[in-house]
Amino acid sequence: MRHAIVLASNSVHEVTRRIAVLAVCLMFLTVMLQIIARYIFSAPPIWTEDVARYAMVWTGLLGATMSFKTRSDAVLMQSIFPRPPHVLAVLAEAIQSAAVLIFVLPVVYFCFMGLRGGFSKGYLARQSGLTTDTLGIPMVWISVSVPLAMLIILLHLAARWADNTVIESTETHLD
Repeated sequence: MRHAIVLASNSVHEVTRRIAVLAVCLMFLTVMLQIIARYIFSAPPIWTEDVARYAMVWTGLLGATMSFKTRSDAVLMQSIFPRPPHVLAVLAEAIQSAAVLIFVLPVVYFCFMGLRGGFSKGYLARQSGLTTDTLGIPMVWISVSVPLAMLIILLHLAARWADNTVIESTETHLD
């Protein structure tokens, strides 16, 4: 089971990386199209700003999952303190996991549930009734990036704890 969780995390990471690269390319192309259309033809398409903005949202959230997976997230004062002993590395990993859960679990919950319960008042349900101004697509296609990113981070967290090299990688990362 532990191997399956790590394998799923690695597979999702690879797919996420490809989608994030596509989103960056889409953002770049739409911004370039808008610049060329604005300054050369004096007639920029109105939809390019929305496409670039939504691609940036997807890129940022997927990038956050990739950063979490590779432990490239910001680590403060790592170079100031000496490498902690094994017990403290385990404790630090547990504290980091608790912080991630304290942030991610409410986000996932309120994406689907409202403040007083019920699926009809959750973030995604509220977004499903809205459409983008220029593209005319349901906002839920953009908004689904939030719970998706949080669920991917939870998968990576589970894989981090399922992997036998969690503490070894923590100690290596702290070097």
